[in-house]
Amino acid sequence: MTDGQDDRIAKWLADAAQGDENAWRLIVSEFSPRIFGLLKAQCRDADLAEELTQSVFVTLAEKLGEYTEQGQFQSWIFRVAINRLRDEMRRRTRHAKPTSQETLSEIEGVADGDGYRTIEREQILSLEQAMDELSSSDREIVDLRHTAGLSFKQIASLLNEPVGTLLARHHRALARLRESIERIQKRASK
Repeated sequence: MTDGQDDRIAKWLADAAQGDENAWRLIVSEFSPRIFGLLKAQCRDADLAEELTQSVFVTLAEKLGEYTEQGQFQSWIFRVAINRLRDEMRRRTRHAKPTSQETLSEIEGVADGDGYRTIEREQILSLEQAMDELSSSDREIVDLRHTAGLSFKQIASLLNEPVGTLLARHHRALARLRESIERIQKRASK
């Protein structure tokens, strides 16, 4: 993010804290699609991702008056989102529910009608299977970079890791992803 973007976000935050509804709308429109995309990519449940995205913005609204922007807003809001997802997943594992056959059949395929998907269904399935093969930490880096659109500097701030380490992990994760996709596609073509 450039200094100009940081300044623009800082102004939106200050204005929203003073009750400016337009500034609040700008913040939501700027960040909600990326937060939703990251959460959906991580949990593969659009309803849960929507609920958690709303929860993140409720937290932001509650903290807005005491938040002081120092160029770390994106890292902060994505940290809130990831932590909210982790908390929810821990809660769900403690309260496991039986899964209906209908839900299981939905998991096997990809829901149509998302609009933004222009690649073949088989390619999507291959990518999802390959993503499932990544470790949770590698998947998180890939999702933060490519779904949430964060820079490596922002990811480093979010995860408290050096940029160089993240670059290396990202590179290795993409290589594993490529290998997995090729293997999955070869297996499917037989």
